[in-house]
Amino acid sequence: MPCGQSDAMESTPFTDKPTLRGELVTLRPIRAEDADEINAIIRADDEIALLTGSVHSSTEKFPGASIERLRDIYGAWAVADDRLVLAVMDNTTDELVGEVVLHEWDEGNESCGFRTLIGAAGRGRGLGTEATRLIVEHGLTKMGMHRITLEVYDFNPRARHVYEKVGFMHEGTGREALRLDDEWIDVHFMAILAH
Repeated sequence: MPCGQSDAMESTPFTDKPTLRGELVTLRPIRAEDADEINAIIRADDEIALLTGSVHSSTEKFPGASIERLRDIYGAWAVADDRLVLAVMDNTTDELVGEVVLHEWDEGNESCGFRTLIGAAGRGRGLGTEATRLIVEHGLTKMGMHRITLEVYDFNPRARHVYEKVGFMHEGTGREALRLDDEWIDVHFMAILAH
C-alpha cells in the first residue's frame, strides 16, 4: 500500500479529529464551509502567497482554485485519514484566523509533515506559536508520531523563530529552491522529535 494511504476500514492516527484548546486559540476540525473564510484570508493577504512559495513574483496574486473546488477539498480533508487539518480560532474574537496541518504521513517511520497558514488578523499576538505548539504536541503524544518535519523559506525568519520556540531544529538547507523576483531563495528543513 502506498505511503500515506490506508484501507478505508482501518483507523489511522489521523482518523480522530480532535478539538485542542489553548489560552489564545482553539483548534477545531476543519469543515467544507471553512473554505470560504480561508479563501478570504488568502485573497486579502498577499504575504501568504509569498511565504508559502506559491508565486514567483511579489506582484503575482495567489493562484488558488475556485471556491467550489476549495469547498470540495476542505470537505475531503475534514474526513481524511491521512492528514489532520484544524481551523485556528482566535479565542478573543471567535474568528477563524488560519489553519494548521499534519500531513504526508509515513507510517513505517512514524513521521509526518507540518504546515500552517495564519492570516494577518492572527499574526503578532502569539496565536501562531500556540497553534503550532498545540498540534505538534498532539502529534507527538496522542498520535504517536516520532518525527514531524517542515520547510520554511529563507525570507521568513518570523516563522522560523516560531518553529524554534516550539522545539523544531534546523536540519539542513535546500539551496536556491525557489525563484522569486528573479532571485533564488533557499529553503530550510526543520524537524522535531518525540523525545
